Amino acid sequence: MEQFEAYLLSHLPASLSFHPHYEQSLQAMLIGGGKRFRPALLLGVVNAFNPLLRQSAYHVALSIELLHTYSLIHDDLPAMDNASLRRGLPTLHTTYDDVTAILAGDALNTYAFEVLSHAPFSDTVLIKLIRELSTNGGLNGMVLGQAIDCTFENTPLTLEQIKMLHIHKTGKLIAASLKMGAIIVGRDDIAQELYNFGIDLGLLFQIQDDILDVTQDSASAGKTTHNDEAKNSFVTILGLEKSIEEANALADKLTLQMESFDENLVRELSPTLSHYLYRHKG
Repeated sequence: MEQFEAYLLSHLPASLSFHPHYEQSLQAMLIGGGKRFRPALLLGVVNAFNPLLRQSAYHVALSIELLHTYSLIHDDLPAMDNASLRRGLPTLHTTYDDVTAILAGDALNTYAFEVLSHAPFSDTVLIKLIRELSTNGGLNGMVLGQAIDCTFENTPLTLEQIKMLHIHKTGKLIAASLKMGAIIVGRDDIAQELYNFGIDLGLLFQIQDDILDVTQDSASAGKTTHNDEAKNSFVTILGLEKSIEEANALADKLTLQMESFDENLVRELSPTLSHYLYRHKG
C-alpha cells in the first residue's frame, strides 16, 4: 500500500483561491491517514487477477477513499456524532468550524467521482464503476444507513434492524470495493460473490468498531470512543460478551468462505484480512 499512499499524496484535492484554509481542510483527513481498508480490498482483487492494471486501479481506489473520508467528516459533525478526534487528529469542525467541515465533505464527495471519471478504462467499465460507487455510497447505501443511525438515537431497534442499519452504513461501501475490483479485471462471474462476502465483512467491521468503542480509549483508537451510548450499536443492544460472540462467528464464517476463493485471491487478500478479521480480540 506504500505505492497507493504515494499516489494519494500526489493527487490531494487542491484549489487556487484566496480562502484562508479551504485547501488545508480538503487535505487534512486524507493526510491524516487511516486504515486504507477499502482501497486495499480493491487493489487486492486487481492484483490477484491482473496486476498489470494495478496502477490504473489507483484512480478507483482513491475515489473510494475520498468518498469514505467525506462520510467520516460529516459523521463527526455536532449534528451527527459530535466527535472531536478522527484518525488521530482533531476533527475538521473543531479545527475550523461546522461550515468548513460540511463544505470539505461536500467537495470530497464530488471529487471522488471526478477522480473516478479519469480512470483509464473503457466507458463501459467506468459506467459500471460509477454505478457501484454511487449506489452503495449514496441514497440507498451509506447515506440511508447514516440517516437511520441518527434518526433512531435513544430508540432501541431490533437486532435485524441494527444489522440492516450497519449493512448500509458500513457494509455496502466495503462490499462495493471488492466488487469494483472484480469489474476492473473483467471478472463479472465472481463480482456478486465478492459483494456478498463484503457485506458480511462490513458487518463484522462494524461489530468490531462497536466493541473497540467500549474497550479502547480515544488515543488508542485514533478517534472519539465511548460515544455510542445513545446509538444502536451492537454492544448497546447485545452487550459486550454477545457482541464478541457475534464477531467471532462472522469472522469464522468469512475465514471458511475464503477457502473457496481462487488461490491468487486468497494470497492477495490475506495480508489485509488476517489483520482485521479478529482485531476485536486485541
